[in-house]
Amino acid sequence: MPNIKSAKKRVLVTSTKNLQNKAAKSALRTDLKKFDQAAENGEKAEAQDLYKKAVVALDKAASEGLIHKNNAANKKSKMTRRLNKLA
Repeated sequence: MPNIKSAKKRVLVTSTKNLQNKAAKSALRTDLKKFDQAAENGEKAEAQDLYKKAVVALDKAASEGLIHKNNAANKKSKMTRRLNKLA
């Protein structure tokens, strides 16, 4: 356990941020899984709506530093290709 006041604060802030990041990543994975499920079932209209939501979630995660911007671009590209195959 830290003795210095600023180090104690860093422990508290880090644990709080850790929980926030964990929740945000979980929500991102949920959005991606919902899109995958709709695409797997061939529900094009629902997949399009979920695609838009997932792209926004990926962009937000990349801007917040949860995932790398290239990782977000890669996932969006794969989702776009999968959506286009439904047509």
